[in-house]
Amino acid sequence: MIAAASPAPTQSILPLSFSKWTQNSRGPFTPSASSSSQATAPDQAMSVAKEYGFLSGEHATYVRGSDSLEVTAYRMKDASGGYGEYSYLRTPDMPHANLSEHSSMSRDRALILDGNLVLDIRGRDLSKMQPDLTSLLAAVKPHAEQGILPNLENDLPTKDFIERTDHYVLGPYALNQLFPVSIGERLGFSQGAEAELARYRLDGRQATLLIVDYPTPQAALTRLRDLQRQFNVNDSQKSSAAAALYAKRVLTMLVFVAGAKSQAEANVLLSQVQSGTEVTWNEPSWSVTEPSIGTMIVGTIIGTGIICLFALISGLAFGGVRLVVKRALPNKVFDRSDQLQILQLGLSSKPIKAEDFYGMGTNQQS
Repeated sequence: MIAAASPAPTQSILPLSFSKWTQNSRGPFTPSASSSSQATAPDQAMSVAKEYGFLSGEHATYVRGSDSLEVTAYRMKDASGGYGEYSYLRTPDMPHANLSEHSSMSRDRALILDGNLVLDIRGRDLSKMQPDLTSLLAAVKPHAEQGILPNLENDLPTKDFIERTDHYVLGPYALNQLFPVSIGERLGFSQGAEAELARYRLDGRQATLLIVDYPTPQAALTRLRDLQRQFNVNDSQKSSAAAALYAKRVLTMLVFVAGAKSQAEANVLLSQVQSGTEVTWNEPSWSVTEPSIGTMIVGTIIGTGIICLFALISGLAFGGVRLVVKRALPNKVFDRSDQLQILQLGLSSKPIKAEDFYGMGTNQQS
């Protein structure tokens, strides 16, 4: 008899127990409006999670005596997606917690990022349970896949920044919920764009700064021109009743400000976003101008004449020095017959002597 093999169950992220907390119930989890920190429709919560690369989720309830904890685990496709989901779920009333590098906590809610995993924990007086939450994180850590986190937040200005309002964005659903102007579908997320936004205090009001990074400067410039045709960007549509949106390009990035009353007011924020490297790929380049053919011919003749004159002077100088030395020191430096040898082929019976070339031999002997 052969028994049919049943499929292996998916490995659980959340432990059965930790630090005297015991799992009471467990099941799969799907993002919904109740799980989102933003005001969103049920289907939009799932759409946002998919933009960040949501793969699966798990929800469990833990009890310890009369206390209980609700723990939800998000498994994202990579660490960047995990960071984006973490920043999306975090609210301004959740200051940094000493649970991990990216963790935050309020009185009744905690968020922890570890690689591609995001833990959303809900309970009462969580600040008193930090050792327990650390134990939970240690049990979950072996299931996390580490990776490089995005660094666009480093380009955000720090002056007048409102704490914990920054969000990393990878798609239009999340952006349209966080940014006052619905431009998410026009930014080109499907072509590799990524974004970071935050809120700032600007002249007693709040303004939103958005940074969108593209693969190349050309892609950023092309996208800015398209947006100027479709939206009131930098007063490109002055007759339009749409809210003004101010923008500039910084290398591969587009920077937008929504909520400013004028270009001058927006420039207070825009001017603070700078790139570490500037290139001039769209600036006119200089070219070398070749001389005329007549100039090249004249230059060639003059150059040849200078070379010939140098050769003539050098030859005369060498000949003059030789004559002077021969007269002052005859047969001492030049024409030393006793040290001169001639290679002979032996074609004649009469041997050739060096003295024959210098008028020596018989005449000297007589």
